[in-house]
Amino acid sequence: MIKQIYSILPAVFHSLRSIFRTRADLTIEILSLRQQLTALKEKHPRPRLGWIDRGFWVLLRRIWPKWSDVLIIVKPETVVRWHRQGFRWYWRRILMRGKRRGRRRVSLEIRKLIIRMASENPTWRAPKIHGELLMLGFDVSERTISRYMPRREPDPEKVEKWKAFLRNHRELITAMDFFTVPTIRFQVLHVWFIIGHDRRTIIHVNVTYHPSAAWVIQQLREAFSDDYSWRYVIFDRDSSFSRVVVETIRSFGLKPARTMYRSPWQNGVAEHWISSCRREMLDHVVVFSENHLRRVVNEYVDYYNMDRTHYGLDKETPIPRPIQKKPTKDAEIVAFPRVGGLHHRYEWRRAA
Repeated sequence: MIKQIYSILPAVFHSLRSIFRTRADLTIEILSLRQQLTALKEKHPRPRLGWIDRGFWVLLRRIWPKWSDVLIIVKPETVVRWHRQGFRWYWRRILMRGKRRGRRRVSLEIRKLIIRMASENPTWRAPKIHGELLMLGFDVSERTISRYMPRREPDPEKVEKWKAFLRNHRELITAMDFFTVPTIRFQVLHVWFIIGHDRRTIIHVNVTYHPSAAWVIQQLREAFSDDYSWRYVIFDRDSSFSRVVVETIRSFGLKPARTMYRSPWQNGVAEHWISSCRREMLDHVVVFSENHLRRVVNEYVDYYNMDRTHYGLDKETPIPRPIQKKPTKDAEIVAFPRVGGLHHRYEWRRAA
């Protein structure tokens, strides 16, 4: 670590000295340094960078908008990955501070006994096995037993019934869900959204640091302020979706449909949108604040609804987009950047 600090001191000294130099000298010096860095990159494609170097580039990304123009030895995606690693390291250190946290480790004897009881008694579930273990003097929770029980194959009849329900009521179904996004200060932001199943349209989206039932109710009021033809709302068992939220959904004339525990496939449309949002936008962004995340998510929603084609819609967009024919023989295709240039929309334009 001391060696890395000493390696940075000359750079700081030369930066202070450059204040008193002319612009021509600085331009030539920068040009020569860039040439040497380019040669270094060709000689050593994978230079080793310490955590001080990584912190420098993460900080520079925050304070200087042209940071990526001078970045040579690593890619911008690498800086985003460093931030995610720092987020995990930060919260891991907090959890390890002081006494050891978390549940007590379940012994191998108990785990084998849970599997044995479940195999010898096919109709037993976690409550039955929990009661039997209590009678044997084992101090273990029912939730722990559920975690270590052997997984049973889902009932094919129930699966097909749920699939048929989704197919037959697709035009009447909406779904809502939360997902989390880390910030530059290692805080956690929560993104709430509601999506329609018929055209995969994002109806409403918002961001908050502190999700609560009252906040969700306000978002539902904004989402269903107009007269829509939807009948059902699918959601999971998040603590924010409390009984008050369920009653509010019913007051809008909608029927709430809560998924089972650990069954994200039952809300697959919402889960698929979360995956698309992360892969196509959030994996390329380091979030600074709540307003920053709200802006980029809204930009992605506009692109998703109006510009992005979908496999499930036969390569159409959620909000129908007309097919544009070539207007004239000399017309050309023009690209319009979306989501800060991560994506583009293309249209025909008449030649000037």
